[in-house]
Amino acid sequence: MNSDNNLADFTLAYYSGDRKTGSVAIVQYRNGKADIKKIDVANESGMDKLRKPVFVGLTEDHQVIELDPVNKVLNIQDAFTADAFRAHIYSDPNSSRDWFMNDGDKETGNDTLNCGDAGSSVTVVDQTNSAQAQLLKTICVGRGHHQAAFSFPSQQAPKVPDQAYISNLKDGTISVIGNNPESGDYLQVIATIDLLESDKEKVAGENNAFPHGLAYSKVSGKVYNLNNGYGTIAIIDPVSNLIEGRMKLKGFSNLFMSPDGRFIIARGADRKSDENHVIAKLAVIDVATNEVVHTVDLPDIYISKYYFNPEGTRLYLTTSSKGSPEQVANIKADVLLAFDITTLPELKLLSEVKVGASGSLSFLMKSGITDLILSSDAEGGAIVVIDGADHIVKQLLSVGDQVSHSRAWLLAS
Repeated sequence: MNSDNNLADFTLAYYSGDRKTGSVAIVQYRNGKADIKKIDVANESGMDKLRKPVFVGLTEDHQVIELDPVNKVLNIQDAFTADAFRAHIYSDPNSSRDWFMNDGDKETGNDTLNCGDAGSSVTVVDQTNSAQAQLLKTICVGRGHHQAAFSFPSQQAPKVPDQAYISNLKDGTISVIGNNPESGDYLQVIATIDLLESDKEKVAGENNAFPHGLAYSKVSGKVYNLNNGYGTIAIIDPVSNLIEGRMKLKGFSNLFMSPDGRFIIARGADRKSDENHVIAKLAVIDVATNEVVHTVDLPDIYISKYYFNPEGTRLYLTTSSKGSPEQVANIKADVLLAFDITTLPELKLLSEVKVGASGSLSFLMKSGITDLILSSDAEGGAIVVIDGADHIVKQLLSVGDQVSHSRAWLLAS
């Protein structure tokens, strides 16, 4: 590792926890030195999962924003509630709205607080990291776990409406929600897409689609949903919200769209063919033909999260550890993989960087180019500062306790 005192200044929020309780720190990096300020931690709420506060974000002066799900209000306060829940968040790419996923009760998948026994929910917040944060609505959808994608009109597909697509893992459905503030169906469920493929069910009346992987292409104007239970992708027309076709894709667990909207990238893992090694798998699908046009196998890798740099030229994959004891003994769970995507449909591996247990990535821009990549290392309790051009680790900034989960995001300086 190189120690570099000429790095650009930045301000970063760092959340760390053990998935039960957590804390937040502010990292202010100025003139080669890091000042770490830990936000005060308040006592646990004592509430169950559906009623405990949801950690929404931080204001401009670093006060904590939490959602009270019982009273349906956003509270701005000096201290972080120790057991505040950090939900999965999907950001609308064309607005300042963030969508917070609530998977509901672990056993039933229901959000009994908001939806009774009819499903779980998503909550929409505008201007999340701001004192002007506004709770817009909590919307009942199907039973979790959820993923989200957003359709919108483009030059290639001008008739596509602004809509949010929420997949419901336990129900085998997708909830379609209006996402245009000027429309009468704004933030209302306007359709439910049944992903059932009855010919693949052994028991009549069951739905084992298990959707997990949603992506929208501004090039084709279609929504793509991966049905893990069937090994298929459902191709959805967002104008009619009908499934207009399907393609086979087995052995993959998630989908994401290339920044230009031309290629779907699927990720998965092979844990069966070699008892000593996990093999991460990537497949590239051309939306013009709905065919797999490139594949990549990565021995001893299990992919965790994916990120694109803001320029849309590189794909970054964080890693974690899954598999049998023999496979875990060989797995590389502490590396960040960087791919060149200017060569798509080919995915070209550029770098494999040791970053520890990466929980998230943030990108610091300079003159329209990624200057630094900031990776949160939960197990190391640190921020790993990486050069955006050559992927050399420049500094390690010790932030807090060594825990199992972390996330970091840039704040306005």
